Amino acid sequence: MENSSIAKVYLKPRFNPGHIIPEIRYMSNQNRILVFGLHLYLRKMNAVKYFLIFPILIFGCQSKPETNSAGANEPKWVNLFNQENLDGWTPKIFGQAVGENYGNTFQVDSGILKIRYDAYGDFNNQFGALYTKRSYKNYRIRAEYRFVGDTATGAPPWGFRDSGIMFHAQSPESLLEDQPFPICLEYNLHGGDGLSERPNGQVCLPGTIVEIGGARSTQFCNNPELAYTFHGDQWVTLEIDVMDTTISHFINGEKILTYYNPRYDMENEVATSLIVDGNDRVNSGHIAIQSNSAPIDFKRIEIMEYGN
Repeated sequence: MENSSIAKVYLKPRFNPGHIIPEIRYMSNQNRILVFGLHLYLRKMNAVKYFLIFPILIFGCQSKPETNSAGANEPKWVNLFNQENLDGWTPKIFGQAVGENYGNTFQVDSGILKIRYDAYGDFNNQFGALYTKRSYKNYRIRAEYRFVGDTATGAPPWGFRDSGIMFHAQSPESLLEDQPFPICLEYNLHGGDGLSERPNGQVCLPGTIVEIGGARSTQFCNNPELAYTFHGDQWVTLEIDVMDTTISHFINGEKILTYYNPRYDMENEVATSLIVDGNDRVNSGHIAIQSNSAPIDFKRIEIMEYGN
């Protein structure tokens, strides 16, 4: 009788499975209906089958709350330029104090960052740049730009539709009084004159050196492997991908140049002053948009930082 009573208790359980297996609360309604339907059926079976099959069924059907773990740590694009004002940026124009936006050189109008020289009179080599307030290390930057209008009066001949995105740049506060350009790497921007070819996307090296094609570059500006010229006032998208010692340039989504191992130029006095503890690698710095005498617009400037 005693064994029979025990068997009777197990053959006819009087409990809610959800009370003993909390994972059932994670199930969808459809799975709950399935589980409880099978629960009623299994009650009619012997105890061994019930307690072997039912827990397996519970854990097999459970669906934990959805999470965003997949891709949660993936890098995402964020705006460097908020299309409203110059928050997050610092202007530095040659001959002017850090932070002084001389002649309203950098201005925001209808969501577009405009670089203009209308108030200059004569340009007089007043080269400048708009610097990010913080520095960056490994990232991808994307910007959409166009050249517009005429070169500023008194600009150097090479200033025609010439600008650039400087990166791994020294801070604007560290520029010397007689230093027009920062030590940096530069994605050089060229606009066409409507007739001749003028390759866009060179890497220029003020105070730095890189390796291209397995050898140290001996030129100040190095042409891209794929040459494109953009005439007129058309919008163009540039990208710079920086990952440790490898840097690539892109135009409208196409890779045009890759180079490696950027270092400070030991023959440049300003560059050598930036070397810390004997490490001459150039692996981080500010991002800056040039004001080189050519009017230019930017309607999007974004960055995607990689894990450092």
